[in-house]
Amino acid sequence: MSCFTFIKLMMLFFNLLVFLGGVTLLAAGIWVSVDGNSFLHLLGPFSNQALQFVNVGFFCIAIGAVLVLLGLLGCSGAQKESKCLLLAFFSIVLIIFLAEVAAAVVALAYSSLAEGILRAWATPALQTQYSSDPVVTKIWNTTMTELKCCGFSNYTDFEGSKFEKQNGGNLPPSCCWTDIGPCSPAEAARQPVQGCFEHILEMVKDHANIVGGIAAGIGLLEIAAMVVSMYLYCHLDSRAS
Repeated sequence: MSCFTFIKLMMLFFNLLVFLGGVTLLAAGIWVSVDGNSFLHLLGPFSNQALQFVNVGFFCIAIGAVLVLLGLLGCSGAQKESKCLLLAFFSIVLIIFLAEVAAAVVALAYSSLAEGILRAWATPALQTQYSSDPVVTKIWNTTMTELKCCGFSNYTDFEGSKFEKQNGGNLPPSCCWTDIGPCSPAEAARQPVQGCFEHILEMVKDHANIVGGIAAGIGLLEIAAMVVSMYLYCHLDSRAS
């Protein structure tokens, strides 16, 4: 077996796995979007409150569609020995890889910018949509309960909010650790309850090695896919001659 044939077979096998993974994600996404309750029932004890309000269906559909497209391009390009399809496959993987690198650079070098972007969304949502928008309210309630935090920065994010005005100047119970009486701003100021952003940062730092390892593994797979596709692309002319 020649080197070209071996790499071609590996390209077919790898992209077949990508295609099957995409089809699985696509099917799961459609299932969640159409009948989310039965999906959560199937998960049983592994389901959590997050799955009840985060629309994972559309996310799975989007990722699955991209994987199906990549798998089809890779398999078709290798099987038909089409330079056009191989180049399209290489270009899409390259775009994804560059986007991931850019996101990593922004996350590492401009963490304050990322915090500012999140704050620009979170603070107005807490001020005007918390308690009135069911989705926003459930997201924040679950986040604050699970992480034992209050607001984005701290309890002051709720001062002057619609929730505070509707509840006689009181804040959500998560802003106070005591269950005795309502959670007033004065009581929240005495409680050492951090903002949720600080807890999220701590979680990311605690799992940085795992996240970094997964990201590095995905990056290596993408580089390998680009190298293999470009190898096949460059050697098609020599095979034709």
